[in-house]
Amino acid sequence: MVSSIGGLRVKPTLDTKFHIDYEWWERSDQDLRSNMISQLDAEHQTYFLEHGAQGEESDWIDPETAEVVRVDALRSALQEAAHDVAYFLPPTSLVDAVFRVFLTNNNVPLSPNELGDKIGRPPMTILRTLAGQVVYKGIRPYIP
Repeated sequence: MVSSIGGLRVKPTLDTKFHIDYEWWERSDQDLRSNMISQLDAEHQTYFLEHGAQGEESDWIDPETAEVVRVDALRSALQEAAHDVAYFLPPTSLVDAVFRVFLTNNNVPLSPNELGDKIGRPPMTILRTLAGQVVYKGIRPYIP
């Protein structure tokens, strides 16, 4: 499958990096924040509802850089949910699992091979899904 991004034609491979294209969300008729909230389990949705309405923020430490960043209650709830490895595994759909990875890794681009390691799915299945004609949840090849 060949994808077209910003006029560039890309044929993704197992090593092609993908990410959430936030510009896609701006152009779509879907609501990003609602989709992010829907990725929380019941416990973390409750946390978000209790703390998010007040606009509370907390510190989040990037595990790669050790940089401390202020995040809102939704991002905090997503980070907490990601501590449970089952958060990414079936019965979570493949698209939701990939979306969750990017939501919780600060949208660092990853290849189908890397995503497969994180969500326990075959990289070729991930590639076929993400490289198809349909763009799921704004997940597209990353072009630096």
